[in-house]
Amino acid sequence: MTIEFTQPVRILLADDHAILRTGLRLLLSSIPNLEVVGEATNGREALAKAEELKPDVVIMDITMPEMNGIEATSELKRRLPRTKVLFLTMHENEELLFRTVQAGGAGYVLKKSADNELVEAIYQVTRGETFLRPDLAKQVVQDYLNRVDSGEESESYEDLTEREREVLQFLAMGLTNQQVADKLTLSVRTVETHRARIMDKLGIKGRAALVTYAKRRGLVL
Repeated sequence: MTIEFTQPVRILLADDHAILRTGLRLLLSSIPNLEVVGEATNGREALAKAEELKPDVVIMDITMPEMNGIEATSELKRRLPRTKVLFLTMHENEELLFRTVQAGGAGYVLKKSADNELVEAIYQVTRGETFLRPDLAKQVVQDYLNRVDSGEESESYEDLTEREREVLQFLAMGLTNQQVADKLTLSVRTVETHRARIMDKLGIKGRAALVTYAKRRGLVL
């Protein structure tokens, strides 16, 4: 399948290796409508550049000096909730993966697979979806269930408003933020606000955990 971006996507690269950033810039600049608008060498700089440039997507390494990518993402999502963060890392570690989801990451791509997967990942997250390989997604779901069983994660469906329950169900069905907005005659920003509140009330992070929660509640099949 040929991936076509119908709207410009502005990208910030955050990695402490200059050679990797150069390679990523060359790769992404070859795709129509993808534009690398800035680079950062550590998490703290990534935060500052993101606030300055307001990118659509930040491609974030995990291991960086001064502030690591997970810490930077947690703060970035607080300041810029509409910006998507894709983690690009060499680490195949389930615990790190779960932490990236908790931090608000929209996807997780291994550096060794970047040539084949990164552009697809950017495409998916800009559509409001999450990019995780099936084997990694399965591990995230299992980790979440284990944490619920142990009491580490809280859930309180009764605290959700009627509108939040509608948004939760549609998101769990796989609809993008835009599709949910169209169905409920809301703005995308309002849907994003509802989504943030839902996850805060339920004590969960990321679409994979949200889908698992909805299935356990019987909201979707």
